[in-house]
Amino acid sequence: MQATAPGFRLVVFGAIFWLAVMLASGAADGVKWKVAQPHYAWSFPQDHWAREGYKTEWWYFTGHLQAENGRRFGYQFTFFRLGVLPAAPDLNSAWRAHNAIMGHAAVSDLRAREHRFSEVFYRAVPLLGGFGSYPDAVLAWSRGPIGTDADWRLLWNGEAFDFEMQDAEARFGFSLSTRPAKPLIFQGPNGWSRKGESASAASQYYSLTRLATTGQITLDGKTYRVTGQSWMDKEFGSNQLGEQQVGWDWFSLQLDDQREIMLYLLRDQKGNIDFAGGTVVQPDGQAQYLSPDAFTVAVQERWKSANTSGVYPSRWVIAIPGENVEVEVMPEIADQENRSRLLPKLYYWEGAVIIRQDGKSIGKGYVELTGYGTSSRPAI
Repeated sequence: MQATAPGFRLVVFGAIFWLAVMLASGAADGVKWKVAQPHYAWSFPQDHWAREGYKTEWWYFTGHLQAENGRRFGYQFTFFRLGVLPAAPDLNSAWRAHNAIMGHAAVSDLRAREHRFSEVFYRAVPLLGGFGSYPDAVLAWSRGPIGTDADWRLLWNGEAFDFEMQDAEARFGFSLSTRPAKPLIFQGPNGWSRKGESASAASQYYSLTRLATTGQITLDGKTYRVTGQSWMDKEFGSNQLGEQQVGWDWFSLQLDDQREIMLYLLRDQKGNIDFAGGTVVQPDGQAQYLSPDAFTVAVQERWKSANTSGVYPSRWVIAIPGENVEVEVMPEIADQENRSRLLPKLYYWEGAVIIRQDGKSIGKGYVELTGYGTSSRPAI
């Protein structure tokens, strides 16, 4: 069946309509979701697979890659599991659904200074998308965007993750394979990542902060063999943002001295920092957790999107005195805004950055900025 067939279009639009009705009617309200717990009993590799019963879950990859000819790229690949009900409804149908699957992918061509974004959004049912069960290799998959006759897939390769996507209309895609260069670490004690003062305002959160990455990127029909480094995050929970919180600034930084830094700052409706935290991963893989008073993030410049009028921070000075860190973080390209066409109010900045100290490059990373310039906050 071709992805562009009229029947398939009806299925796709029907799936999106179903999601809109379910979410707008509050179908997920009033039901009991699991919440993140400080003493969660982790089990790997099983916990790389979907954790049913939590309202929100994501597998998130970013990285810096280089082709044989020296051309450099940044990339993002994310699958989201969006729970509508904690468990499948009691219906005798293979098309019963209690989850939606959303995928976001982007490539920043750092030489051409061009950013491309793609997305998929389906209910998790046969033919459209879904989530695998341990020990199947498939963790998550979905049909590609309309007009693309190829699936998006996330697989467990026995050591880490393989993933692939294509978008025929946007004329880009990638297929990448990763291997761990450092061990898995928890973000927060035992992977319990606080997002507010309430004990339930948290997620279960772990990372692979340095993944050796190989594969290929295709742009406008030309394929580039690439190598580089990636960062992987996995989070799941049910009520991570408080009512007063509208978005976050999130940093994943890979320093050339083999340390990694994760920082997050949650903002309230007035733009003030409502809650913050972070982690420094030492060269030997040991994680040290940062309290909000252990670091500062000072915005030096801002950038306004011509497409959404969102105004984002665009250069920072980050200081962690206890780790002898004071660095400047700068976007590789100003416009790395991801703009959804399926959900018009959904847009955020997700971009490759370079880390400098005393005018010299000392690392690379990625920054995510949500909740800027829109009244609709991320639905997590």
